Amino acid sequence: MKNLIKIKRMAGDFAENKDIAKRIRIEQLMPALLKQNEVIIDFGGVNGATQSFIHALISDPIREFKNIAFDNLIYKNVNGDIREIISIVYRYMQESIDSDNI
Repeated sequence: MKNLIKIKRMAGDFAENKDIAKRIRIEQLMPALLKQNEVIIDFGGVNGATQSFIHALISDPIREFKNIAFDNLIYKNVNGDIREIISIVYRYMQESIDSDNI
């Protein structure tokens, strides 16, 4: 099953509120990944995001579900700035997971 999360609907044109990211994570991302569902995170109409928003949105799912999260989180309509922030958070989480396995 696919789940679609439209960030603009909840966070507006600029995604910066960590409480909104946390709510999305707890209410939508985590339950979908628990069922190993694909989650499409749609940033259509979102002009920018803070690193803290992206971190609050995806770091716990990556930490808890690891490869399930890597395989099932799909990002749609992401501009270059947001894509770079997502990449930074992914690299940070990968390094964190790797260091936990040492």
